[in-house]
Amino acid sequence: MRIVDFRTMRVELPLSRPIKTAIHDFRSVGVLLIFVDGGDGLVGESYLFAFDLQRLKVFEEMVLGFRPALIGADPELSEALWRKLWRDINFFGHKGVAVFALSGVDMAVWDLRGKILERPIHRLLGGCRSAVPTYASGGLWLNASIDELIAEAQAFVAEGFRAVKMRLGHSRIEEDIERVRAVRAAIDPDIALMADANQGFTVDHAIRLGRRLEEFNLAWFEEPVPAYDLEGSARVAAALDTPIASGETEYARYGFREMLRLRAVDVLMPDLARVGGVSEFVKVGHMADAQDVPVSSHIFTEQSLTLMAALGNGTYLEHMPWFGGLFREKLEMRDGSVIVPERPGFGFTFDLDRIERYRL
Repeated sequence: MRIVDFRTMRVELPLSRPIKTAIHDFRSVGVLLIFVDGGDGLVGESYLFAFDLQRLKVFEEMVLGFRPALIGADPELSEALWRKLWRDINFFGHKGVAVFALSGVDMAVWDLRGKILERPIHRLLGGCRSAVPTYASGGLWLNASIDELIAEAQAFVAEGFRAVKMRLGHSRIEEDIERVRAVRAAIDPDIALMADANQGFTVDHAIRLGRRLEEFNLAWFEEPVPAYDLEGSARVAAALDTPIASGETEYARYGFREMLRLRAVDVLMPDLARVGGVSEFVKVGHMADAQDVPVSSHIFTEQSLTLMAALGNGTYLEHMPWFGGLFREKLEMRDGSVIVPERPGFGFTFDLDRIERYRL
C-alpha cells in the first residue's frame, strides 16, 4: 500500500476555564489535524497543538511541505520515511517547528501502519502491559485558590485517579509550600502527588523550595528550572532526594542523550510533538531504559497511551482532557490506570462531525 493523499485541518478548542501556570496564560488551544490517506478507506490521523492560533499556520505550512516526500511512500517503511524527512529538515535545523512537523507526520504514518496491519501500535512495538498508571493533570492550576485546590484534588480521587499533579510558581516559597501542604493533607497518603514548576524558578530558588518539599514525599518535582539549563537542572537533581522530571520541551534523541549524560533528570518526559513522533519516542524510551531511567509521557494522552504500554520503563501516562473531544472513542480508566485499547493504530479516531463546529 502507498500513501495517496495528505491533508490538514485547523481547529480551535475552547477550554472550560482559563489556565495559568508559571509561564502560560490561555483560554483555548489551537489544533492542526493531520490526515495521511493510504487508500481503501484507511487514513492515519494525528495532530499538533499550539496556544497561539497564528502559530498553527506555521505548523501547517511546514507539514504540507512534506507532501512530495509522502505521496507514493510506503507507510509500512516508517523508519525509512522518518530518516528521509529528518534529512529534509536539515536546512531549518533539528529543533523547533521543523521537528513538530516531522513528528505530526510520523504519528499519522504510524497510525496508518497499524490500520493497514490491523494491529495496535503497542503490539507492533512488542507490548509490555495492558493498562498504564495515569495521573490527573487537567487541574490544580496556579490561579486556583487553596479551597479550589482541595476540592479539585478530592474530586480527582473520587473519579478514580491514584495520582494527581499540581502547579507551583509563586515568588514566595511559603506560598507554594502552603498550597502543597493543603493538597497533600486533602488526599489519602497513598495517592501520589506530583508538583510542576513549569520552568519558573532559578536554580537556587528551586533547591531551597525543593528541600522544603521533601517532607511531602512528592512522586516528582517537574521542570523546576528553564528547560535549556541542563546544568542547572543537574544541580537541582543532585541537591534533592525528590526525583526531578523533565523533557517535554526537548527535541529528538540527541537532546535526551545530553540530559542523560549530565544526569539532569531522574524521569524523562518526552513530548510526542517535540521528540520526533512515535519513531523517536521509542528510541528515547529505550535509551533511557539502558540507563535504568523511567519514562513518563507529556500530554497527547490518547496517542501516548499505546507507547507507554510498549515501554518496559514506562511509568505514568499524563491524563490531560483537553483533546478528548476530538475523538469518537473515550479513555477507559480502572483502578487508577488507563486500559490500553486493542483497536488498530493509536486506537482513537477523529469525530469529524463534532470537530466541524470548531473548524477555523
